[in-house]
Amino acid sequence: MDSEPVNLDEFQELARKILLKMNYDFFSGGAEDQYTLNENIKAFRRILFRPRVLIDVSKIDMSTSLLGFKMAAPIMVAPTGALKLANHEGEVAVARAAAACNTIMVLSFASHCTIEEVASSCDAVRFYQLYVWKQRDVCMKLVKRAESSGYKALVLTVDMPRLGRREADIKNKFVMPKFANLEGLLSVNVKSKGGSDLEGIAAATLDDSLSWKDIEWLTSITKLPILLKGILTAEDARKAVEAGVAGIIVSNHGARQLDYVPASISALEEVVRAVSGAVPIILDGGIRRGTDVFKALALGANAVMIGRPIVYGLAAKGEHGVKQVIEMLQNELELTMALNGCPGLKDITRNHVQTEHDRLRSML
Repeated sequence: MDSEPVNLDEFQELARKILLKMNYDFFSGGAEDQYTLNENIKAFRRILFRPRVLIDVSKIDMSTSLLGFKMAAPIMVAPTGALKLANHEGEVAVARAAAACNTIMVLSFASHCTIEEVASSCDAVRFYQLYVWKQRDVCMKLVKRAESSGYKALVLTVDMPRLGRREADIKNKFVMPKFANLEGLLSVNVKSKGGSDLEGIAAATLDDSLSWKDIEWLTSITKLPILLKGILTAEDARKAVEAGVAGIIVSNHGARQLDYVPASISALEEVVRAVSGAVPIILDGGIRRGTDVFKALALGANAVMIGRPIVYGLAAKGEHGVKQVIEMLQNELELTMALNGCPGLKDITRNHVQTEHDRLRSML
């Protein structure tokens, strides 16, 4: 591809050509039949716009805030691990690009760069993603390091009691690089039985007894606000609010865990209705266009997260590529708002979109 990428799909194609096949498959692949992986994107395409006209859109304001922290637009960087497989600067490059775009990055627990390295790379608001380990003292130490390094919130991933079956990684015999943040805290020596070592690492380290009562435990060891990532149902959304979390991330883990769950965008409204504005809701999964961002906001999300596109931008062009990816989405969102007759985020309403369910109801 000789010309500059003009959309996120073209960044993905650049990354596919640059990365080792094993590494590209690790970043791009999903669980089992990859039904949900494909549905995460296809579900957005089934949502149509209902634009309003003759509205002054000479000035578009995309700025917003989350937990009191300002962002240029409601587009955040999702936690994505092992980023030095994409570029030698890894998470530090992503952190700098996110800061330049005035948005919030969530640092993955599986980062190649340490909590401290990312924190010292630039002045910006960032959150830290946490898993609960069988050795709870490891969690406590990671939380304290995040607090002392100035991270502003914790993102607890709750949809991974065990690792989903990622068949591309099994075929490729993918070996996960060491987690920089766990050095000196946790030693895991796993011998794979002919496939990827990811499943063995997860089984040896992750606490699959984690339950709602442990949210209270986590709250007791930190003053940072806690967001839960991996909520897909009204039942769990209500429990999250009752547990006192500061936010909910509607996510199916990039379709890497349980296959045949709904696309994140398809689960969003159910969660929004259950929460009724009690806490902010972030949509994670399938965002490839500014139109997708608008659709998520219209269905009730306060912001969205992007994961794989960040990796593709990083692989293609390093820090500059990540910045291009974020700015591309921001620019597309601005245009989508103008063409829908929405000068500000508060002007985006449920009436601006039509879902499959809306069309079916209209035929009854």
